[in-house]
Amino acid sequence: MGVATPIQLADDERDTLETWVHRTTTEQRMAQRARIVLEAAAGKTTKEVAALLQVRPATVSKWRTRFAQHRMAGLADAPRTGKPQVYDETTERRILAQLDQPPPDGYTTWTGGLVAKALGNVPALQVWRVLQKHGIHLQRRRSWCVSTDPQFAQKAADIVGLYLDPPEHAVVISVDEKPAIQALERAQGWLRLLNGQAVRGHNHEYKRHGTTTLFAALEVHTGIVAVGHYRRRRRREFLDFMNRVVDQHPETELHVILDNLNTHKPKHDRWLARHPSVYFHYTPTHASWLNQVEVWFSILTQAVLRGLSATAPHQVRQAIDRFTDARNEHPVPFEWTKSVVHPGGLKQRYADLGY
Repeated sequence: MGVATPIQLADDERDTLETWVHRTTTEQRMAQRARIVLEAAAGKTTKEVAALLQVRPATVSKWRTRFAQHRMAGLADAPRTGKPQVYDETTERRILAQLDQPPPDGYTTWTGGLVAKALGNVPALQVWRVLQKHGIHLQRRRSWCVSTDPQFAQKAADIVGLYLDPPEHAVVISVDEKPAIQALERAQGWLRLLNGQAVRGHNHEYKRHGTTTLFAALEVHTGIVAVGHYRRRRRREFLDFMNRVVDQHPETELHVILDNLNTHKPKHDRWLARHPSVYFHYTPTHASWLNQVEVWFSILTQAVLRGLSATAPHQVRQAIDRFTDARNEHPVPFEWTKSVVHPGGLKQRYADLGY
């Protein structure tokens, strides 16, 4: 027998399955299938579930596989040849229309069971079938932020123009900061699951040991990154970091891409007046994703910060420096490939994240 199909449940799926198990009016066969899926989701092997529920391993394998492939709709009996369709397109439209209505009092979102109850004469399994058909996931949420900057087009064109066609003999630098990075001490190691698989993880309990603020400057067309570590994020720290960036590029025209943080945009910028070869270019409001250094921050978070255990801020800084030095040995620039940029479609693609 091959490796058992792993099962992970969404909250609404778990609620529905547990309701089937505990409700006295549930058909015995449906309650059994629900128990199989719940026990499989708890990490039990096919043999363990079969022994617990006193069914054949083949039965367990069948329903956990059907659920993994078709979710809740997979627990229904397959349609028999020649049997007329009970629920037609009208029922499907009723289910979809119900999702446009506010959920019942006390709930913030619909579940398959709630939709079925609201309709009155449509079983939950049919609801799940329709949701699966249309690719609807009731518990999945996505968020976005739309720029309302009236000069979005001009500012976006300016930034993208620097990526695609930079001024001759100039250096384009993407600058931003990542404030309050916590030094968290937490237990880490390998954990053996009930199904025999081993995963690496860390304990949710941790101790805080202070914070540090990271400034980063990405050379857009080389991929080289310069970093600076500070205790705070103020105009003073920003200008100190910019002085270091300028010192690394003497007698060079610099075009610096920044977001709209107030420390980046003073009313009377004497620093820029003292550095006539430096030009600041600001992303549109709520569109910091146009700044390529944000991609580097994302890679840093995944590769270093998310799994780091540290007892002091200097350990966090050392880990960041090691990561930066290693990437700078073989730098890979990000390549801007998006052909159209507009405030309603906040997505950008980079051909090679180098990670």
